[in-house]
Amino acid sequence: MTRRVRVATTQYFFRPIKTFDEFRGQVEALVETAADYDCRIMVFPEYFTAQLLTLGDVRRPIDIQIRSLAEQVPRFVDMLSTLARQFRIYIAAGTIPVAGETDDVVYNDCYFFSPHGEFVVQGKLHMTRFEVEEWRVSARNSLKVFDTEYGRIAIAICYDVEFPEIVRESALLGAKILLVPSCTDDRQGFIRVRYCAQARAIENQLYAIHACTVGSIPQVPAVHMNYGQASIITPSDFAFARDGILAEGTPNSEAMLIGELNLETIEESRDFGSVLPLSDSRRTREIIREPEVIKL
Repeated sequence: MTRRVRVATTQYFFRPIKTFDEFRGQVEALVETAADYDCRIMVFPEYFTAQLLTLGDVRRPIDIQIRSLAEQVPRFVDMLSTLARQFRIYIAAGTIPVAGETDDVVYNDCYFFSPHGEFVVQGKLHMTRFEVEEWRVSARNSLKVFDTEYGRIAIAICYDVEFPEIVRESALLGAKILLVPSCTDDRQGFIRVRYCAQARAIENQLYAIHACTVGSIPQVPAVHMNYGQASIITPSDFAFARDGILAEGTPNSEAMLIGELNLETIEESRDFGSVLPLSDSRRTREIIREPEVIKL
């Protein structure tokens, strides 16, 4: 396993487009830039593919638009597979709606591409209220950890990072890097995701790479507001960045952040850190197995 890896994360700026090729050009330029800086892992944000909704009738009900976005999956996958192979880089391709078993079902999936152009998929496991009530998006039911040349990597899509059990299980399975693609429309939503990503990095002694959407396409209800500040987050201990933040962007501006992760430092902190929250969590599991409720 390679001990050091340079990574890139994006504050992806929404702008109206007239063709799929315009979308391809924006994405390709970002991947090429990351590769120019010798990054080997890149993260795009959740629902950054909603930019493609400007190619259709934006006056349709939003749940219909979301389902039409699923029609873009084949050429979206072909595009990212080609870019990953061309630039020899792992790409967590944000998320895109994916059609389910029936016409009425759609999921929110993150395609994770290898430098060979192959891909695996992590679906979103917990849906926010607007996804369920307005977009009618369904949750997936399977947690995965991906074994790469840079160690094991897990993906927690936006709201999923707010559930500690998901990331803890991934860390116990050996994940040292957590990818957090998110799409939040206001500061409160962003803060929930950001602070929870920081908590997951601390309690599981891993790196968290947070990608965000920024900008606005007012005519598309799905992305008429965005608040984001991408970051690369570390555990909080002497061996890591001050304040546990390796890099962070200026809020709500178009940006790419780059940082270098030392995976050996993660291993050492899990064995010899000031505190050992990951290994000590096994005791927590024993403690809470049979909790007591005591009436006073």
